[in-house]
Amino acid sequence: MAVEPVVYGASDRPPRGDYTRAGADYTCAQDYARYTAADHDTYRRLYERQAALLPGLACDEFIAALPSLGIKDRIPRFEEINERLHRATGWEIVGVPGLIPEVPFFTLLANRKFPVTDWIRKPEEFDYIVEPDIFHDLFGHVPLLFNPVFADYVQRYGQGGLKAHALGACELLSRLYWYTIEFGLIRQPDGLRAYGAGILSSSGELRYAVTSPEPQRVPLNLDRTMRTRYKIDTYQQTYFVIDSFQQLFDMTAPDFAPVYERVKTLPELPADARLAA
Repeated sequence: MAVEPVVYGASDRPPRGDYTRAGADYTCAQDYARYTAADHDTYRRLYERQAALLPGLACDEFIAALPSLGIKDRIPRFEEINERLHRATGWEIVGVPGLIPEVPFFTLLANRKFPVTDWIRKPEEFDYIVEPDIFHDLFGHVPLLFNPVFADYVQRYGQGGLKAHALGACELLSRLYWYTIEFGLIRQPDGLRAYGAGILSSSGELRYAVTSPEPQRVPLNLDRTMRTRYKIDTYQQTYFVIDSFQQLFDMTAPDFAPVYERVKTLPELPADARLAA
C-alpha cells in the first residue's frame, strides 16, 4: 500500500525516499541489495570521523553502547542490530523511506520500534544534510536505545505524543523531542556532554554544543522547553541540560495536559531567547 510522502518542516522541497515501498504504518523492508559500494564507503567514512570526535564530548552511556551497532566498515543490516537491541531493552529498529507523519511516528515509538531512514546521503552531502539519513538515525539515535532508562523515556515520549495529538499539542511536544532526543546535553561528574542524536551525528555541532561560549545552556524545564522555537538549518542557540537520564524520565512522568494548557497561555520564545535568571 503506497502512502503519501512527508515534506520536511515547512519546506516546499520534494522529500527524499521512495514512499511507494512503505506500508500503511510507513515502514518498509531495508533493501540492502540496493546499497552501492559508494554508499557503504560513505557510511564507513562518516562513522570513522564521528567516532574519533566522541571522547570528551559524548556522554559515557553513548560511548559505551556504540559498539553495539556492530560493523563499522559498511552499512549494518537492521536484523543484526535488532538481535542485540531486543535482548538489551526490548526495542527494535524498523526501516522507513524518510520522515513520517506524527501519528505513525508516535505509534512506532510507543510500541518500542524506532524508525530508521534506509537511504544514505550522497558523497557531496558528506558534511551536511538537511533531513535525517541512515547514518544520523543509526549512529545518532540507536546506541542510547541500548540504555534501559533512556529507552523507556523514548517509549514514554511516543505514548505522550499520541495524547498530545488528541489535545492539539504536537508542536509543543515536538520541542521537547528536539531539545532532548535530538539536541540534549547532560552534566556528568567530569563535565558537560552531548546525548542528543543531532549533536552526536554532526562533526561540527558536537564540539560547538559542548564547548563553544556562543550558545546558552540552561537546565531542562518543561515550560521553557515547550515555549522555545528551534531552527533546523543552523547550530542551536539554546541547549537544555539534564543531570541524568533518570531525571529526564521522572520529569516526563506526570500528565502533560496541564502543562500544555499553561504553556498555551504564555508567549513563544525565539530560539535564541535569553531570560533573566
